[in-house]
Amino acid sequence: MSDVFLKDICVSFPIYDGANRSLKYRVLEAGTGGRVKPASNGRVVISAIDHLTLHIGHGERVALIGHNGAGKTTLLRVIAGIYIPQTGDVRLSGSVAPLFDTGFGMDPDATGYENIRLRGLYLGMTKREVEARLPDIEAFAGLGSFLSMPLRTYSEGMRARLAFAVSTSIQPDILLLDEQIAAGDAAFMERASRRLDELVARAGILVLASHSAEAVVRFCTRGIVMEHGKLMFDGPVQDALAWYAARRAAPEPAG
Repeated sequence: MSDVFLKDICVSFPIYDGANRSLKYRVLEAGTGGRVKPASNGRVVISAIDHLTLHIGHGERVALIGHNGAGKTTLLRVIAGIYIPQTGDVRLSGSVAPLFDTGFGMDPDATGYENIRLRGLYLGMTKREVEARLPDIEAFAGLGSFLSMPLRTYSEGMRARLAFAVSTSIQPDILLLDEQIAAGDAAFMERASRRLDELVARAGILVLASHSAEAVVRFCTRGIVMEHGKLMFDGPVQDALAWYAARRAAPEPAG
């Protein structure tokens, strides 16, 4: 059974050359939307996740909702093991499949077939699993003889199709997804959408970071609203969207 448990986690990023910049410039330069905290040694620290506790059980489909820089992608990367919190506890049961950038780990000088194997290993598949799924990936990508050619000879759409085909061939326990996943040209989109639905259905847990209310409602039943690295609301997805909309519509405090 898949399970995600985070207890009182904090993630921050130091900005070593920020001491001589204005506060506004520091925030724009950091691009995280997190809270800026001056450190005693003159460094600037961006707090991306601030004392967050969260449990996601098997079978749940959870949407991470919030403004740019609210901490959604950082949280996905913590669950994926890419970021290690400075404080707190992360406990996971089950294999994790992060689909943030479907093209990550692919080599432009390697052939399509070689990149299928590279990407498959990056996603946690064994060599035997990659070979077993190779026919399905070949058929879905529909690239024919191009699979024997270097990736650098592909168009952007062809690269996206290959990366999507590999990335959605996995059998995940914990699927981490953001809305930036690309599926290539328009003619490919309908098939890609069906395949993504099948991938989500196979997952023990889905955690989706998205700005799209349509995607959130389509895939998720639980919504978590984040703001400046803090968990602000946790409940049914429609209630979370309504809470977030009301929050955005509220006037800024005076001062």
